[in-house]
Amino acid sequence: MQRPAVTALLAAAVLLLAAGCSSGEDKTPAGRTGSTSATGAPSASSGSPSPKGPPAKGSVKVVSTLTEGLKSPWGVAALPDGDLLVASRDEGTISRVDVESGKKTVIGSVPGVAPEGEGGLMGLALSPSFASDHQVYAYFTTESDNRIARMLYDEKKPAGQQLGAPDTVLRGIPKGVRHNGGRIAFGPDKMLYAGTGETGDTGLAQDKKSLGGKILRMTPDGQPVHGNPEADSVVYSYGHRNVQGLAWDADKRLWASEFGQDTWDELNLIEPGKNYGWPDAEGKAGKPGFVDPVAQWKTADASPSGIAYAEGSIWMASLKGERLWRIPLAGAEPSAAPQSFLIGKYGRLRTVLSAGGDKVWLVTSETDTRGTPEPGDDKILQLEVK
Repeated sequence: MQRPAVTALLAAAVLLLAAGCSSGEDKTPAGRTGSTSATGAPSASSGSPSPKGPPAKGSVKVVSTLTEGLKSPWGVAALPDGDLLVASRDEGTISRVDVESGKKTVIGSVPGVAPEGEGGLMGLALSPSFASDHQVYAYFTTESDNRIARMLYDEKKPAGQQLGAPDTVLRGIPKGVRHNGGRIAFGPDKMLYAGTGETGDTGLAQDKKSLGGKILRMTPDGQPVHGNPEADSVVYSYGHRNVQGLAWDADKRLWASEFGQDTWDELNLIEPGKNYGWPDAEGKAGKPGFVDPVAQWKTADASPSGIAYAEGSIWMASLKGERLWRIPLAGAEPSAAPQSFLIGKYGRLRTVLSAGGDKVWLVTSETDTRGTPEPGDDKILQLEVK
């Protein structure tokens, strides 16, 4: 059953974007008001013309529902043949979804996962050398910390027993009932990036010695990378509240979505060593020493989660906002007003994954204890985007 759509108007005269997530996940889902205020205008001070972006107005078509009945889906990774691996945050399992039939098969459980609140089994990523090493990376909460581990995926073993023992590559990321971060991805440089949260302890975001409230960059073995801001540290950027989405554009720029508190949620362009302001700045504060977000949203319209890059735009899933945002880019700036789609139709939206060209996978998040599940939840939808 489809949820009732809510009327949403984008003011063309204002480059809007409005959905600051007041602690994002740690809020009860709001009523479906359909507000779409938002800010993300191109910089007016640029001395040279911005690169041409995609069309100002885009479109989203739901092509099909790939599968239904997922439990607390969170991280998703695409296998070389196109099938999807999906992490269940609260079950601590990884399932394979056949992209032809939608059939779900549990390939195994991740030992040590201790789900609580916003913690559990979250981000997934495949090794850059997956074709030869068959390693699946996962970010998850244990009784003592958040950590990243890799596991051998052996398709020849019986279903449910195809994951090897976890080999921890990074431990000691602070954990909490909320703000655990959790997104991981391998970048164009074949290094592993992770978005973390400050667990509600705001001081961790500005503490460069803490792994909380950061974006981390490491080798596939979990070691600091040559070229990181500090040679002996995996910390890549800091001053974050709760990073939820990571994606690279066609020019290999790193973008990240982030929960704000009571005022502004953010889309940030990430540069090494930069301070993104939390808790001293939220949204476009204009304070010296801090990097302002490229775009920001008011609380009711976002609670941003996963992001993906496709067709010249960043596509951002929203939890509390129950919509998919399109942020068209011209180089390092928005080229037009952000635009929202699917408002209220599928409930909370967790993860977006590019499937190549104009195809995108979108994962709903109604069974994460914060939503209102309906028959069939949670789902993976195949979208055609422009």
